Parts: sequence; structure tokens; C-alpha cells
Amino acid sequence: MASTSAYPPPPPYYKLYKDFLENPDSAPAPPPVIEGMYTMFGSTYTTDDLLPSLEDQGLRQLYPKGPNIDYKKELKALNRELLLQVLELIDVLVERPSQYARRVEDVALIFRNLHHLLNSLRPHQARATLIHILEMQIQRRKQAVEDIRRRREEARVLLQESLTCLDGNLEQQQT
Repeated sequence: MASTSAYPPPPPYYKLYKDFLENPDSAPAPPPVIEGMYTMFGSTYTTDDLLPSLEDQGLRQLYPKGPNIDYKKELKALNRELLLQVLELIDVLVERPSQYARRVEDVALIFRNLHHLLNSLRPHQARATLIHILEMQIQRRKQAVEDIRRRREEARVLLQESLTCLDGNLEQQQT
């Protein structure tokens, strides 16, 4: 019976890093940063962090266009519309089961619009999360500074008490 390993051997380019501990500059330089369009697994991607519009994806946008969108209002409206369409889909499935395809497409369109609207809020969510993290770091650092000040004061008091005690012992020994 032949012996086989559970994992394949490492790729041969690991040998390029054999002297890394002695000489960190011996390793090859990292590949250049990809900018613009690139292909991965047969699909074309871009390094731009832009959310494509629904029209670019071939879908109809159900909420108003423009920079001043009331997200809360539009999400509630789309949610109500989704509930209405699901109820209509159920009605069609009960009354006319062969005609459900259009209702399913309507529900899918509403879900895609909801998803797109939520994805357009991601930059705001990331900014708010970053602000929260930074505020927590500031709070922890202020707490650490306060702890250091408190401990320093405690150490100063203990040192003063020790010095006073030593001074008292020295006076007793001298008399």
C-alpha cells in the first residue's frame, strides 16, 4: 500500500524565502497593486469601489433617483410594497397557480431594490462604525491615563508614609 500525504507539498516558490530570517531583503518584491479592470475566474471586476446603479444592472429602480434620498422613508415604502406583493403572490397561487411567474418577478425586483438601497448605505455605516471605534479607543485611553494618575498618587502617598516612618525610626535610634 502506497503512502500518501493528507496535504499536497508546498509550491516550489517557498524556497525564495529560505534566507528571509537572516536577510529580510532577500525575498522577492510583492506584485504591483492592481488598478482598473481585471479578470478573475472568468468574470471582469474593477478596483473602483462604486455601487453600480440598478439601470446598469438592467433593473428598474423603484425609489426616486438623486443624492437626497430619504432612506428610512424609501425602505419603509419598499417593505410595504414587498408585503403587498407577497400577499398578491399568495392570492395568485391559490386562485390561478399557472400565473405566478409575474408576481415572483415583482417580488424579486423589490428585493433587489431593497438590497441596492441598503448597499448604498454601507459607506455611511462604515463611517459610523469607524467613529464609534475611535471614540471607544479615546475613552479607553482616557481611562488608562486616569488609572495611571490614580496609581501614581497612591504610590506618592505610600512613599510619603514610608519616608515618614523611616524618619521616625531614625530619630528613635539616635536617641
